[in-house]
Order: sequence, then structure tokens, then C-alpha cells
Amino acid sequence: MNTRPKNGTMSSLIFDNRFTRELPADPETANRRRQVTGACYSRVYPTRVAAPRLVAYSEETASLLDLSVEACESGEFTQVFSGNDLLAGMDPYATCYGGHQFGNWAGQLGDGRAINLGEIINQRSERWALQLKGAGPTPYARTADGLAVLRSSVREFLCSEAMFHLGVPTTRALSLIATGEPVERDMFYDGHPKEEPGAVVCRIAPSFTRFGSFEIFTSRGDIKVLKQLLDYTIRTDFPHLGDPSPAVYLRWFEEVCRKTADMIVEWMRVGFVHGVMNTDNMSILGLTLDYGPYGWLDNYDPDWTPNTTDAAGRRYRFGQQPQIAHWNLAQLANAIYPLIEDAKPLQQALDLYVECYHREWKSMMARKLGLSAFEPHTDEALIAELLSILPSIETDMTIFYRRLSSMDTSIESLASISDDALISPLMEAYYVSAQVTREYKAAIGHWLRGYIARARKDNTSLETRRLQMNAVNPQYVLRNYLAQESIDKAEAGDFSLIHDLLDLLRRPYTEQQGKEKFAEKRPDWARHRAGCSMLSCSS
Repeated sequence: MNTRPKNGTMSSLIFDNRFTRELPADPETANRRRQVTGACYSRVYPTRVAAPRLVAYSEETASLLDLSVEACESGEFTQVFSGNDLLAGMDPYATCYGGHQFGNWAGQLGDGRAINLGEIINQRSERWALQLKGAGPTPYARTADGLAVLRSSVREFLCSEAMFHLGVPTTRALSLIATGEPVERDMFYDGHPKEEPGAVVCRIAPSFTRFGSFEIFTSRGDIKVLKQLLDYTIRTDFPHLGDPSPAVYLRWFEEVCRKTADMIVEWMRVGFVHGVMNTDNMSILGLTLDYGPYGWLDNYDPDWTPNTTDAAGRRYRFGQQPQIAHWNLAQLANAIYPLIEDAKPLQQALDLYVECYHREWKSMMARKLGLSAFEPHTDEALIAELLSILPSIETDMTIFYRRLSSMDTSIESLASISDDALISPLMEAYYVSAQVTREYKAAIGHWLRGYIARARKDNTSLETRRLQMNAVNPQYVLRNYLAQESIDKAEAGDFSLIHDLLDLLRRPYTEQQGKEKFAEKRPDWARHRAGCSMLSCSS
């Protein structure tokens, strides 16, 4: 048995690599674009880069790997996590998977620019897969170069860590490294490509297995490898379910449904929009995976999507994310059907997703409103009324709920208070003052009166209610314009805002002195600017 160094150095990373040990490999070793059959992965090495420079790293993520600050700030760390060097025990590979993209089967996709370095077991016996994104082409790169630009890499690095600290299930980001090499991208897909600085992100997760990892083998009729992959997944990531069998496959699918429901509820709680919920971007662990054209709601708009590719159909808009997750789970059910051959229990598991989602969403909304529990006879209508009012004018979602916690719910003589007086604590949340008309004030005033009356029934003190609400309604999120400002600075060689945001977002529910500007509404200049309003998939 290996004796693990306990000094937090790079040599303390002990690689287990169970994925490559136990699952079938692509017999071809040439790194050329091709269809890969009968295999879960292809071995491939990262592409060396000219002048890697550490931009930022997450101390919290490093601690999951037992790495010290000194190790993360070493030259060896930069060389390894830029893809230039390999540590003893690393076994780099790219995985094979398929997926439904925008509702259509896309065939083989795979890790086109993600290269897994291997899996480590930390001192707490936790398994973590280490993956470089933007480290060069793989057999799954199709016509792409396998690289990533600083622009998208900053967004992935910051958002991974921001989501974790918000309490949203997510993959994690260890490091962001500039490569010192230009990468050509056509950001707007308008025939005007330009060179941008390149970068590599190292992200980690217990597993990067996706819904599409199973779909690809079923689509090809390769039931043997499908079973191998599912058996491996259960034994490695779901050992509590027992030895693989048709009954355990069903229990596994039920758990995936529950974990997915939990994740989507958390997205809806904080106003996160994934932007590209293809089945190849859905984690079987219920983790937020692949931060592409994501965004946060500024003004509450259930029809908003951050993805320019989705602008016409808005398939992946904020308000439809729960339904899309259900559709994606149905595709996963189709993929594992050959191992079960009984549609009824699979449908029951899909119904379980719907049940879990609605139950947890109602509970979450009650917490956002500072209610002790969801009471159907009053709260169904209360929440429905609020969600019909919020999009009627431009209302900042994050600020609205945060300011709602300061509402005085001890008021007894509601009839004697004017709408203007009631709404005054919320005025900071509105983008266009002219939209706050008499009619709007009457609508929100009516809701606030009902809300205050409902809150008073809980007999919760004002301070307790405020603390409870502020524990689930963040003061700070990674607003789209803040991410873009950090990118603008980084492309000019100034990484300070990346570090400021990383530090800020470690405590998203706590008001931080001197950080008031980060909690402000989207400035008007950012309303339609690329990167601040919508993004393309170009990265």
C-alpha cells in the first residue's frame, strides 16, 4: 500500500485511476479525429504550451486534494496544470460520450478539449478526478483545436467556485493558467475571427460521467459496454446501492433523478441559467457541469437565456430548466432501458423527479420568503402571485429578495399604510423608475399586504426572519457584467479583479464592508453588451 506524504506537496497526489483500469480503452493510440467504438475513453496527452502563467487558484479546492498554498504557488504546479508536465501515476485520457443537443441527437461528442489527468484518492478517502479544459485536441475534437481562450476560462473558473459557496452542487475549479499563446476564435460567429489569449482550467469532480456517456453506447447497440460503464459507475460512485443488478439499476436511476431535482431547485433559488442543458452537459452526480454560455438573472425574466445560439427557440431559458432536466432524464432512461427492459419503473422514476422537484421547489420558495414552512392552502397562491408580478417590470431578482428581508412584517394596521410606504424598502431593486407606476404599486402593494399577513402567522421575530432569509438569498452573485469586467482586465494583463471576485464570492450571503458596488444592479451600459447580456458558445 502506498505511503502518502502529508506535507501537501505535488508528490502527495496519489493516483488511483480506476476509470482507465476497469473500463475498455480505445485500442488506437494516435491522436486523430475519429469515431471511437467499443471504448469508454482514448488515451491522449495534453499539448505543451509556450509560457504558462498561473492566474489564480482556489485554496478550498486545493485542500480537497491535500495541496498546500506553497504547492499551488510552485512552478511545478503551473507546469502540471497547464499540461506541460505529468506527475508519476497520471494516465491522461479523454472520454467518449454522445448527447442530445437542443433536443436533437448529435451522435458522438466526447471530450473534445478536456483531458483527464487521472483520479486521486485524498487523505479522507475521497475520489477526485482531475481534468484540464483547453489542453489541446483529442480524438473527439472533430474540427476544433481543443483549446480554450482566457475569456471563457475566467468565467468557468470563477463560476465553479461561486456556485460552490452559494451551496449549489457543482464541479470545482482548481486553477486558471494563461498559456502565453494566442487562440483564434470567431466570438460572434459572424465571419470575423480574431486572436485571443489562451488559457487552461483544471477542474475536479468525483466523476465527470454524463447522461450522454450512456446514450452513446445504446445508440450504437453496444449493450456490453453500456453495462460495463453502468456497473462501474454504481460500484465506484454509488456503492451504497449494492451490487449491480436490474433492481439496482432502477435504484440508481431514481437517485440520479433526485440529485438532478435538487440541483435544478438550487439553480432556480439563486437565479442561475445554465444556457446549454444538452444531455452531454448533465452530470449523473447532479453537479452543475460545463460552464459555457451561462448567466445570472439580473431582472427577473423566466424567458431569458444567456445563449445566443438559443435566442430564437429559448429552449434553455430560466423558467424551462426544470422541464428540460426532466426531458434529459427521459433520454437517460431510454439509454439504460436495454439493461432493464421494463418501461414502467423507469417512468415511475421520472415521475419521482417531478414529485421531488415540486416538493423541494415549494420548500425553497418558502425559505426565500422567510416562511417557517410551505403551507399549501395559502402559499401556493402567494408565490404564484409574486412570480406573476416580478417580471411585469424590470426587477432585480437578487436585490428584491435580499431587500424583502428588511420588510417590517410586524405591521398590524396594513390598511392604513400607503402602497408607496410599503414598497419603499424594495425600490433599490427596480431598474427603470418610470415603470413603477400606480398600477404596479397597487399590484405589489396587494401582494405585500398578503405576504406580511402570512409571515405574521409564523410568529417569527423580525431578526430571526431576516437572518433566515439572508442565509438563502445571496447578497452577491457572479453578475454577468462583473465577470466581463474581470475578463476585460485579464486580457489587458491585470488579474486583480479575478482575485477580488474569488474572495468576494467565498461569502456570498454576508454583507462585506467596502464591497457594496458588487451588490449593485447591472449598470445600463451592460444592458446589451456582449458578455454582459448574452454569450455565444465560442470559447
